Amino acid sequence: MDWKLVATTFGMVFLAELGDKTQLLVFNLAAQHRAPWAVVLGASLALSVVSLLGGFVGGLVGEVIPAKYVQIGAGTLFLGVGGAVLYRALATG
Repeated sequence: MDWKLVATTFGMVFLAELGDKTQLLVFNLAAQHRAPWAVVLGASLALSVVSLLGGFVGGLVGEVIPAKYVQIGAGTLFLGVGGAVLYRALATG
């Protein structure tokens, strides 16, 4: 096990997820239902499954497509979704 990679992944995901929509949803559900442990368990299971899918699918894709092209595709998709959100916000504004 590459513990340096584990620590780097943890740090990057932790920082990326701070204040995101998932954290706000978990905050809202815990406040609304007053059952924080049930919400933490449900959210943890969901994030674990999503991370497992991302890790394994990413590993399979990485065997077929060079990492450079995966990064370009992910960046392009990220910019495309951001552009679409911005366009809709400005068009309806």
